[in-house]
Amino acid sequence: MNRRNFLAGAGAAAAGTLILPKMASAFFSAPKNHAIGIQLFTFFGVIESDVPGTLKKIADIGYTEVESAFSKLPNYYGTDPKGFAAMCKDAGLSWRSHHVLGAPFKMPKGFKMPNGPDGKPMALPAHMANLRDDMQKLVDEAAEGGIPYLVCANIPTGTLDEIKESNEILNKTGEACKKAKIQLCYHNHDMEFKEVEGKIPYHELLSGTDAKLVKMELDLAWATKAGVNPVELFNTHPGRFPLLHVKDITKDGILEPVGEGIVDFKDVFADAKTAGVKHYFVEHDMPKDAFASITTSYKNLRTMGI
Repeated sequence: MNRRNFLAGAGAAAAGTLILPKMASAFFSAPKNHAIGIQLFTFFGVIESDVPGTLKKIADIGYTEVESAFSKLPNYYGTDPKGFAAMCKDAGLSWRSHHVLGAPFKMPKGFKMPNGPDGKPMALPAHMANLRDDMQKLVDEAAEGGIPYLVCANIPTGTLDEIKESNEILNKTGEACKKAKIQLCYHNHDMEFKEVEGKIPYHELLSGTDAKLVKMELDLAWATKAGVNPVELFNTHPGRFPLLHVKDITKDGILEPVGEGIVDFKDVFADAKTAGVKHYFVEHDMPKDAFASITTSYKNLRTMGI
């Protein structure tokens, strides 16, 4: 089970015949000893039992930056933005980014919540704040926490009307973020690359939002699954991708630790300057063993030269 299904319950886009090389070659042109961050959704259902302890273990592996998301705890892992920022600092981590929903989450018809790492059905918070209904609150909280990025984790793109409304939400939020000295970004799944009424939603989001107000956090696994070449996106929209979700996936659509799937990290990282990449966040949606997964990812990334 993955976060795309968890958040949207959407069917997987066809991967086509795209088969990219595994991480086999090392030491290519890429930033050396770059800070590596973690997206905490990797620990959904795990971090709730011991937030400070989980953060410390993440730092001990070598990670230095954090991107947060929602959890089973209220607010920011059971505390307020300043409190969570302090917990990260105490663990030796810098809180850089936070994920929020673009619109209220709607459970798709027939979709059942998957089991979490504890084997029990996962439960969503009673109310999940979103940019459509709670924009200023979310922006103010991000500013209170002192983070430089607020990321829309997903937003409706099933029809052209939805895309138009979503672009309005993103542009409006981007303006509010600018006033708060925060950069808004949008995070993709593979569904944004499925054609809708003759258009590709992701391209419509890129063209329908202000390039300065709304930048992108490209999820490499979902882009690869959709048959998209990240480097082509970088070259077409240079400087618009300050954040990367460093995530790997097999040709069968199974998420794996970084370097264990088919994502072509070599070419992506070699073109990071063109993309405007500033932060790399490892994510593995609800793995069986989150600590084992992120340890493998960290070691493989260092081997690659990051």
